[in-house]
Amino acid sequence: PGAAGDIPLRHYVPDTANGGCVIYMHGGGFILGGLDSHDDICCGIAHDAGVTVIAVDYRLAPEHVFPAAFDDCVAATGWVFDNATRLEIDPCRIVLAGDSAGGNLAAATCLARRDHGQAMPAGQVLIYPAFGGDRSRGSYLSRRNAPGLTTADMDYYEQAYLGADAQDNRSCKFFAPLLEVNFDGLPPAFLVACEWDPLRDDCFDYAHCLRTTGITAQVRHEPELVHACLRARHTSCAAEAMFRAIVGAISEMSQ
Repeated sequence: PGAAGDIPLRHYVPDTANGGCVIYMHGGGFILGGLDSHDDICCGIAHDAGVTVIAVDYRLAPEHVFPAAFDDCVAATGWVFDNATRLEIDPCRIVLAGDSAGGNLAAATCLARRDHGQAMPAGQVLIYPAFGGDRSRGSYLSRRNAPGLTTADMDYYEQAYLGADAQDNRSCKFFAPLLEVNFDGLPPAFLVACEWDPLRDDCFDYAHCLRTTGITAQVRHEPELVHACLRARHTSCAAEAMFRAIVGAISEMSQ
């Protein structure tokens, strides 16, 4: 159940399920994607990591602007924690994960649960996430015309997601986690940064913020890869190795 009605979830249980769980939030610029677009990714994580995966079909912009997607992810995560026994998972072994916009939503959900004094995930796996970084410097400039995602694309997606109140919404940490000033109490993080991606520096900046408060934050830098390369893991050796590292991080965090 969510604020605007039931939130569809998809539940993956591998034969080797061991009580660990990943709550997965898909990418797509807050306007694209769903349970089917990331079905093979979630299947792969469940099978290879031996964990239950629960994918969240949050509401999409522009029909549903911020904070609709965020609210749905917070509600879905709370439901999973509250129904751990029913789902046959260990609430102490839940990992939040997501790619691109989903990485943003996973990180923002961790912030919200921390702020409300709720049980924290065992870890967060954030794959080429968007954290609302400074558009006037770094990779937003040097990689502004990168293949797969440009800085102009990011402007378009964010405008659709933020809606008419874009200026006010842009200043909210649940849209831009890099605006947070207190990173205490957040779970350890594994982040993937792709060299040829305007969002590259968001990973390094967020990891730095976590480390300043003693939180473990590992960044895997992919020098050959572009945004959304997770889809190329069956045709690119570099993308396949990246996926293996993601699975390894999930396995370790969910032990």
